[in-house]
Amino acid sequence: MAPRALWKGQLRLSLVSIPVEIFSATKTSSKVSFRQIHKPSGKRVRYEKSVPGIGPVKAEDIVKGYEVGSDEYILLDPDEVDEIKLETKKTFELVQFVDACEISPLYFDKPYYITASDDLAQDAYRVVRDALRQAGKVGLGQVTMRGKEYLACVKPCGDGLLMETLHYADELREADQIFTDFEDEKTDKDLLDVATSLIDKKTAPSTPPPIPTNMPRRCKSFWMRR
Repeated sequence: MAPRALWKGQLRLSLVSIPVEIFSATKTSSKVSFRQIHKPSGKRVRYEKSVPGIGPVKAEDIVKGYEVGSDEYILLDPDEVDEIKLETKKTFELVQFVDACEISPLYFDKPYYITASDDLAQDAYRVVRDALRQAGKVGLGQVTMRGKEYLACVKPCGDGLLMETLHYADELREADQIFTDFEDEKTDKDLLDVATSLIDKKTAPSTPPPIPTNMPRRCKSFWMRR
């Protein structure tokens, strides 16, 4: 079954707009998942949307609301929600370019593939891909998917382009808050030599992670899908 595009719109670079589609680069089916089961009956536990004092409610009676106070909301219908959505919902504009190494790994969130929507867009798509590769840069911009705006970067990936959503700075914890009690003492030279030797000995080209030998048999089928 062909994957479904999560987003369709224009990848814009200055005055050039390229029709593109965005696909998730990861698969949730490769993860082991569990369901909550009612033990006496063996049936799956279901969750219903309900209102205190009223009970379960119908999906058609649910609307979006913006909280303005304690239990006070401004109700919005779907048309009004579309009007307040950001312009980036259909356009992903690359507004800045930086060296890939300038972005700390802490900021990377989730990868996506970007493809040209049709044959006519492929020439311009290849130009952007090859220009980024030749310059050794990644493009930065904002894109709205599923009603939420993301900061994202675009970089060459094989024959295509890879987009990675990024965390905003205020979403990251300061490392000093975690390592506050860690004393920066001098490392023992003998132990450092042993550790360095071990790293050198086990250094090898990067490959997909092997299947753990101690994994339960029932879980191996999930691992093999990776």
